[in-house]
Amino acid sequence: MAETDVSKLVIEDEFLSSDQQDHEQPSTSSTRQTVKRKQSDDDGDDEDSDSNADQYLKDNTHGKVIASHYNTLEEKGIYERTKSKIFYMRNYNNWIKSMLINEFMAKLKEKSWTAPVRVLDIGCGKGGDLLKWSKANITHIICTDLAEVSLEQCEARYKKINSKKDVKKPFTAEFFACDATKTRLRSKYLDPSIELDLVSCQFAFHYCFETLQQAECMLKNASECLRVGGYFIGTIPDANEIMKRRVLSKSEEFGNDVYEISILWETEQPPFFGAKYNFRLDNVVDCPEFLVHFPVLEKLALKFGLKLVMKKRFEEYHDDMIKSGRFLIEKMQSLETYPAFNKHYQAEQTDESYSHAKKYIDNKMKYGNYRRPFRVGTISQSEWEAISIYMVFAFEKIKT
Repeated sequence: MAETDVSKLVIEDEFLSSDQQDHEQPSTSSTRQTVKRKQSDDDGDDEDSDSNADQYLKDNTHGKVIASHYNTLEEKGIYERTKSKIFYMRNYNNWIKSMLINEFMAKLKEKSWTAPVRVLDIGCGKGGDLLKWSKANITHIICTDLAEVSLEQCEARYKKINSKKDVKKPFTAEFFACDATKTRLRSKYLDPSIELDLVSCQFAFHYCFETLQQAECMLKNASECLRVGGYFIGTIPDANEIMKRRVLSKSEEFGNDVYEISILWETEQPPFFGAKYNFRLDNVVDCPEFLVHFPVLEKLALKFGLKLVMKKRFEEYHDDMIKSGRFLIEKMQSLETYPAFNKHYQAEQTDESYSHAKKYIDNKMKYGNYRRPFRVGTISQSEWEAISIYMVFAFEKIKT
């Protein structure tokens, strides 16, 4: 069992939403973002190939497995998602992505960046970040993904968002299915001469580390149309954390009731590329993935004019952003009420999963000026162990 500090994810009840305080279960009336699905790893023969995703799937086992998984993943309603073990993890990951997008949109504005703002979303999935981009007031977005069904749902979600009357500045969009680790994306843009301001790849970049060639293709796609001073941002599993948990567990399989990792490479030390493992996350993800050796990524990125400006584990990023993002983390219902008004609605049924929150309350009651029991916002230990596998990164495009 990995030792992760979940105690920081305890916020006193003044920051809990009224829905959580007044009801026995989370409100289902508000719109909730779904967690970004993982993207796949292959499509096409070379960077100028016009072959489509279907042809790619015929030739590549990993791509077939991953695309098939996400194409057949059932789109569940809001109420059904509230019953998931990872409901709060999904919302928390969305909070991390929101803070990351907002941070680097703000950095563009600090540079006196003027409209229009154009974005590329690699591995867009079903469009879980479209509302974030809408609120960021972008002008245009290019959405690409290997899973064609997911992309269709993404386009439908885009049309629904832009049709709302309260959308002050509708943004334009284009959608196409392909794999960014094998295909030159620029050849598929409506305007190949477009200059991008921001490139985002959320919970998907690690698939390109199957081979050196795929990693270079992905980085070229991220960099090629990105203007100098623009940013490439994303979220990936932290290879060091995975290796640490492997050592602590003394097994090639480790995890908990929320997530499980099965090491599939055969050498003692993982190779720089092709270090495959299988990742299972509740009933949402069950696919092969690849370790990203970050020093190699940093060196390769420079080859394509991308300079590392930030990399932090989710724990670190939480510490940096919670002060400015406290209202948003509450609004997005990223934390669970503890003690629950009705234990039936807790993500985890065992008290051990919330021992950090109980300890916080007990200490406040003992040493603080609290005269009656109170509730806090937190997240279960099992969910936090899955969340704390990940890290955020950001590269800036420089002159070469």
